[in-house]
Amino acid sequence: MREEIIEILQSVHPEVDYEVEDKLIDNRIFDSFDVVSVVSELIDNFDVEITAETMIPENFNSVDAIMNLIKRLEEE
Repeated sequence: MREEIIEILQSVHPEVDYEVEDKLIDNRIFDSFDVVSVVSELIDNFDVEITAETMIPENFNSVDAIMNLIKRLEEE
């Protein structure tokens, strides 16, 4: 799952080191358009429903945060 998420993120910003970056939103690396692109790919790849309520910076600041979000959504 981690590698798939990194591939999705790299399609948006290939220059970022996603293994260490943990403030993708807070440091304004990703803007709202980037998040929408990532969310679309996550929905397609993991067959989850990402709602407006879950689209908060804390869920998209890092690979781990995104992975935890996907795991929670898969359990619902």
